[in-house]
Amino acid sequence: MKGHGLLEGKKGIIFGALNDSSIAWKIAEAVHREGGRFILSNAPVAQRLGGLDELAKRTEAEIVWADATSEEDLTALFERAKALYGGVDFIVHSIGMGLNVRKNRPYEDLNYEWYKKSLDISGISLHRVIHAADTLGALRDGGSIIALTYIGAQRTFSKYSEMGDAKALLESIVRSYGYRLGKRGIRVNSVSQSPTITTAGSGIAGFDAMFKFAERIAPLGNADAESCADYTVSLISDLTRMVTMQNLFHDGGFATMGISDELIADLAEVYSKGE
Repeated sequence: MKGHGLLEGKKGIIFGALNDSSIAWKIAEAVHREGGRFILSNAPVAQRLGGLDELAKRTEAEIVWADATSEEDLTALFERAKALYGGVDFIVHSIGMGLNVRKNRPYEDLNYEWYKKSLDISGISLHRVIHAADTLGALRDGGSIIALTYIGAQRTFSKYSEMGDAKALLESIVRSYGYRLGKRGIRVNSVSQSPTITTAGSGIAGFDAMFKFAERIAPLGNADAESCADYTVSLISDLTRMVTMQNLFHDGGFATMGISDELIADLAEVYSKGE
């Protein structure tokens, strides 16, 4: 796709790119295409898991490794952003980790230390990021903050487990900080994305079933990472300057559906075989 200069002059930080299947990776490519400049950041442990150097070179970005649950790391990150850009116009938070989910602990028997860590990484880190940017004077008026989430925050998907709680917390922080930053024209929104084939998504038991179920329900099918990146560009741009405190469903219509003809046909076939 050809760029339209929608983000010319805008500078920011994109958290969470790991490899070329990551939504944050696609967002970085789309932001670069539209003229935005940014720092790429991820937890130091990701240095041995992904290929962020490739993305940084392609998008002319700097990498600053930072644990989003560490006040010290975030301080260093935003101080670097101030030195590099004078401040940031946008932040993309694409961070999540469910430790109990990954270790197959059922929701009714969570390891509470892992649970607290999951909430910190996947939800509270958004508060930490915004707080650091704000208190260090790195967040410019009129900016935009986007957090990636999932409909598991509103509806129960059994295999999503503790991550539903974490994303519900994340979305609450979006609203709470959105009110407070609105006085400076800063928008805070979350994008509730379809199940997307990423490294993080593949760590959820039953992910393939969740993906196929959503694909059969959504009138437009599942939204892919590239289309999510384009939508995120629109939310960073000034075209959406009056949109804030919203949880915006980017899921092909899944959130509004009950059941589809395709799924009814599938179920009818399954049940007829059992007769």
